[in-house]
Amino acid sequence: MKINQIINHGLVAAVMVAAVIPAHAANDVVRVGMDVDAQSLDPRTQRNTTDVRVLDLLYDGLISLDQSLTPQPNLALSWEQPDATTLIFDIRTDAKFHDGTPVTVDDVIYTYETVVDPALASNHASNLNVIESITAEDENTVVFKLKAPFAPLLSYMDLGIVPKHLAEAGHDLSTQPVGSGPFTFGQWDRGSQIVLNANADYYGGMSATGQVVFVALADNSARAQALEAGSLDIIMAPLNADDIARLRADERFQSVSKPGIKVTYVNFNAKSPLLSDPALRRALSMLIDNQTIGDDIFGGVETPATSILMPVFEWAYDASITQPAFDIAAASAALDELGWVVGADGIREKDGVKLAFTLATHSEDSARIQSVEYIQNLMMAAGVQANVSISDFPAFIGEVIGGSYDAALLGWDNLVDPDVLMYVTLHTGESRNWGNYSNPEVDAQLELARTAQTQQERGDAYKAAARLLVEDMPYYVLTNAGFDAFAATDVTGFDPDVLGNLRSLTKD
Repeated sequence: MKINQIINHGLVAAVMVAAVIPAHAANDVVRVGMDVDAQSLDPRTQRNTTDVRVLDLLYDGLISLDQSLTPQPNLALSWEQPDATTLIFDIRTDAKFHDGTPVTVDDVIYTYETVVDPALASNHASNLNVIESITAEDENTVVFKLKAPFAPLLSYMDLGIVPKHLAEAGHDLSTQPVGSGPFTFGQWDRGSQIVLNANADYYGGMSATGQVVFVALADNSARAQALEAGSLDIIMAPLNADDIARLRADERFQSVSKPGIKVTYVNFNAKSPLLSDPALRRALSMLIDNQTIGDDIFGGVETPATSILMPVFEWAYDASITQPAFDIAAASAALDELGWVVGADGIREKDGVKLAFTLATHSEDSARIQSVEYIQNLMMAAGVQANVSISDFPAFIGEVIGGSYDAALLGWDNLVDPDVLMYVTLHTGESRNWGNYSNPEVDAQLELARTAQTQQERGDAYKAAARLLVEDMPYYVLTNAGFDAFAATDVTGFDPDVLGNLRSLTKD
């Protein structure tokens, strides 16, 4: 066992690389630093960004998304849409799972049917439950019938196809994945690393990279130091601004910088006794200085947001729609008007109840910790007792998903369509609507955006929803994140897409 030691806030963190991995030469082995460990390597139950990036190498979906997030053929050689509720895919015949069995239309049908089955509790279900039926027209053709027109569907069909025969036999794909992608599963040392090996039988040809090792190293600066020390070959966002600036200037490294499809935001829990009031959420939002957070804490790596609408989707963006701006005086006046008056101890109260709540985030990202502490100070200055809770990511996200929080500073990545951020997390009853927000008018606009037949109609619906959301403030969107990645100069094929996926490593 080779141990590369890295200084991490004065502590020694160990990145363990199995002895079977040879010394890095060209692309024999590429070691990728990730901020969190994977949670599930079953594409139907993936949970975090590491899951997504590992699964992209292990599995093929019907389509893949290119650098501009446009659907491209993958397991599906082609597709057609004869009407607004029908999609027909022609499936390739030369793809095999890593156990040697061919990928068939039955595997496609099984994957999608299990994803929309509530028993699986898949995060993908809310994106795909518009599917009414999936049938095999013949051994190479699969037909999807929809309950209603669904504009963003193709953007969600990069979902990895799983082997029906193994899943039905009880094989645990979440820990022992078997896909049809360019890499096969080697080993997973929990909390340490995931080893993938080139698939010699891949229908697209064997990868130019022999092995990819995803190394879990929580601290952003520790990952940068590991790259500089040669213990890692690639690191990607999230990264600290000062590390990004230093690495960009270092000739030892290649760099990629792109507009991101990620937001950082404060999610208010609408079922929290205090935060159920939209007027109070608006007043509290005026105590969040996202300009300073973006410029100073995130060092310009993330751009201050103006609303839930993302500039990267120009067709669904309107700069005139703005959430409340930072203004302590205006916030104080709004709180006074709502009856929250400053008590003898400097904390506002109303009917004997203190204006106190907890703002939570996770311990793996120092910029987020600094952000919640800064917000806490601003709120205290206005008589709001904002307590801060910091825990490791699994504990933090468990509380958020369970709804046992007041407000949480979160990031939402892989936003391949506005639908992901808006419908999936804000429509009434959706599984990832962790803040329990509900507004029938917003629901109606988000539903319209899903069924609209033109991009113009979709954009208008998202803008209408955004106007309502800046009144209700279930989210305060802090920043729109960029995407930065770095690699040693001898890594060939380094061109991650905006999702952070690394299929470019398979090419010479």
